[in-house]
This record gives sequence, structure tokens and C-alpha cells, in this order.
Amino acid sequence: MKSVIRSLRILEAVAQHQPVTVGELTKIFGLPKSTVQRTLVTLNEAGWLRASRGDTTRWEVGARVLAVRPAAHQGSSLFAAAREPMCRLRDTVDETIHLSVPDGLRCMVMVDRVDCTQAVRTYHQVGDTSPMHATATGHAVLALLPADEVDEVIANGLDRYGDATITDPQELREELERVRRDGYAVNRNQYRPDVCAIAAPIVTGNGTPVATVAISMPDSRYDPHEVDRWGRLVADTAAEISARRFE
Repeated sequence: MKSVIRSLRILEAVAQHQPVTVGELTKIFGLPKSTVQRTLVTLNEAGWLRASRGDTTRWEVGARVLAVRPAAHQGSSLFAAAREPMCRLRDTVDETIHLSVPDGLRCMVMVDRVDCTQAVRTYHQVGDTSPMHATATGHAVLALLPADEVDEVIANGLDRYGDATITDPQELREELERVRRDGYAVNRNQYRPDVCAIAAPIVTGNGTPVATVAISMPDSRYDPHEVDRWGRLVADTAAEISARRFE
């Protein structure tokens, strides 16, 4: 029980002081450096913490923290800005709408969902993670990241999840260029069989991607002739959320 309480307190301290070093946490708690380091590694493996991308000697909370209780974050800028546009998009297309955030370069985390009325629909639990290279949400983020960060994702390996998964580095770069040109990403059975999605990035004022909004549907309702319309709708929704969040 003591180790659980210690882990939670260290998690809280990281959230309060992030990005924070092991040495700084050691001073805060008066614990051996090895104990703090071991706890940080455990929380990192569980997805709660991650090394800062700006300085890997410092720690910050992972995106999974947002998925614990989305309702508790409804007042935050992202959730507050996204909920109404997501509901309107759902009403327009009658498909499930997802809100996801990147967990560094490791994965995407789904943090909110608006369900459709269809009897047959896709289902992802809030908190579910998905690979950056094999999903529309991941492609929407990767398309706006610097080339060296895309290279890092490629270097970590492009695992295959099905016949449609993009595993060739050059093919992935070409797909990301298409996403930049069109403003939205498309996934047809690349990660989960019979699951398709169209996603667009939610960005800061300087164009940095911080989240994505996506339309998710079973392959049986995927219509290639509708992709452009869906793409424009989801891109417009993402743009509205971006503007509402930072207004």
C-alpha cells in the first residue's frame, strides 16, 4: 500500500511541477534517487508519465491521465471547446465521433467519444490507445510534426496490424504529404479490421497539433464517394474546436 501511495504522490508532484527531474523529485520527497527513478519508470510503462520531448531528463504527465475521468475535465479548454462541435458533427453524419490526444510520439489516446444512433457502430473505450502510423488520428498529428519527429516514429518500427497497414517509410511520408494537402487523414482497415476513420488535427495558434477529431464507422458504411465530404466536415469541426479553444 505504501508503494501505491508513493506512486500517486509522485504522479501528483510531476503534474504540479512538470517538466521535473529525478533530482528535484528526490528533494521534494526526501526519498532515495533509485526509489524515485524506479517509480517513474513504472508509471511510464503504465502510460501515466513520459519523458519530456524537450529534455528527456525531465518528466511530465502522459496523455492517459486525461482519459481517467473525462467528465472531470469538462471545464478544460479542450473538452469545453470540443463537445458541442463533436455533437453537431455526430448529428450531421450519424457516426461515432472521437476526440484523441497524442501521448508524445508513442501513441494516440482517445479521451472523449460521442456515440451515434446506428445499431451497428464502432466502439472504442475512452482511454484506448492506438499507434501513430496506423490510424487516421495518428496521421493527422504526424502530418504537422517536424520531419525529425516523423523519422523517430519510423525508427521505432512500423508494425503491421493488417493488410492495409502502411509499413513502408516512404509510403508513410507520401501519405502524410497527402494529409497536409487535403487537411484530413483517412484510415480504412489499417489498424482494426472493418473499422474506418476520417480525422483532422486540432492545433494551437502556431499550428502545433494538440489533438484530433475523427469520424469513426464500420467498413460496411464506408463510401469512397463520401470521403471528400466527410473530410471537409471533420476538418471544419477541427478548425472550429481550435478557434474555440484559443479564443
